[in-house]
Amino acid sequence: MVVTKQIVGTLPQASAAQASVEESAHAHRQSPRKAALASFLGSTLEYYDYVLYGTASALVFSRLFFDSNNPTMATIGALMTFGVAYIARPLGGLVMAHIGDRIGRKTALMITLMIMGISSIAIGLLPTYEQIGITATVLLLVCRIAQGFSAGAESAGASTMTMEHSPEGKRGFFTSSVMLGCSAGNVLAALVMVPVMMMPEDAMMSWGWRIPFLLSALVLAVAYFVRTHLEETPVFEENEEETAERKAPALEVLKKQPLDVVRVFFITFFSVVQSTFMVYALSYATEHTNIERSTMLLVNAVAMGISMITIPLAAMLGDRIGRKPTLLIGAVGCIITTYFYFDALTNENIVLVFALCIINQGFFYSCWNGVWCVFFPEMFAQEYRYTGMAMGNQLGLVLTGFAPAISAAIYVTFSWQGVVYFVAGCILISCGFIISTRETAFTKLEELGRK
Repeated sequence: MVVTKQIVGTLPQASAAQASVEESAHAHRQSPRKAALASFLGSTLEYYDYVLYGTASALVFSRLFFDSNNPTMATIGALMTFGVAYIARPLGGLVMAHIGDRIGRKTALMITLMIMGISSIAIGLLPTYEQIGITATVLLLVCRIAQGFSAGAESAGASTMTMEHSPEGKRGFFTSSVMLGCSAGNVLAALVMVPVMMMPEDAMMSWGWRIPFLLSALVLAVAYFVRTHLEETPVFEENEEETAERKAPALEVLKKQPLDVVRVFFITFFSVVQSTFMVYALSYATEHTNIERSTMLLVNAVAMGISMITIPLAAMLGDRIGRKPTLLIGAVGCIITTYFYFDALTNENIVLVFALCIINQGFFYSCWNGVWCVFFPEMFAQEYRYTGMAMGNQLGLVLTGFAPAISAAIYVTFSWQGVVYFVAGCILISCGFIISTRETAFTKLEELGRK
């Protein structure tokens, strides 16, 4: 009897010891730093190309790939091609997330990286409207759609992989590397574009604009090398056999967590702030004020450079006080500073333009960039996490992609104040759904997405 009691008494201790060993082994197989680096480089390539295309569509593509006899329609057309990629993003997110949830996060991310790099290099090799007419516009659209297809899977895949590699209490910090890459891509693109925009007009329009797109090959090569040396996430490997049996993660997430997909969709409206600042404001400043193109690019570069410091800090804040409070702080600040930013642009107050862009993009919008890339995958269970995030996020980003064109159309009737109200409305919708979402910062990885 005594022996039996001793054996029974040791069972809980043995179970606890085994659980501790398993948890230790899981943590040992995590590679947060390597995953963060791989995500950083992939996002750098994505946003380098994003900013390049956005800048070129706002400043030069209207003359290179459209009929320049109607400047207004050419500008709107060029901005529309920027938005077209966002229609392809949900498809890319859905297809590659299916691969990521069934075959592996790493496989999906390698494919998206190659598509993004090749399509961006191809843009730098395209003939212009003057050379082959409307065919040039069609080829530009094809390349842009390929970019969108790739980008639709990149952020969700990189966020999911890095989050699953991260230790408890630091998921936000390590996953913020995804949007740290966003800032690095912005800065890199601006640094490359500034000297191009300062070239003589003939040289810039004939061959200078091609250089930044061709330089994508360098970022692609480095990112490819790092990703080939990254392991699959432990949580995916532990459930690999069970996951492989699932035929349609998209149907499963819509069946089990449909409201979270809807929440991600509407919360994503927050990102209208960035496409308005980084793309539409360039077009607005150069067409409706006397501010130089190179000055606006420098403004954006400085703000993004500062955000490379503030994004990880915002992520740490999110780990400490929660995702929701951090996002709401950023939302309030973004609404206020957007109004004063466009007022400063209109009055051509360069000092205020610099200051307000830095405050908005470098501080308040960093609250968004430091948190959303961990908040979204945390909403979903492991077996369809990639798909759930990609589906809601990429559908929501369709509005973000067309925000510059929408803003240009709004300006015609309601001036810059109408553009500000549009941005503020998008943020307020986002805030309503942020408030309705459960906090995820303090939930253990294996319990995320569970009722």
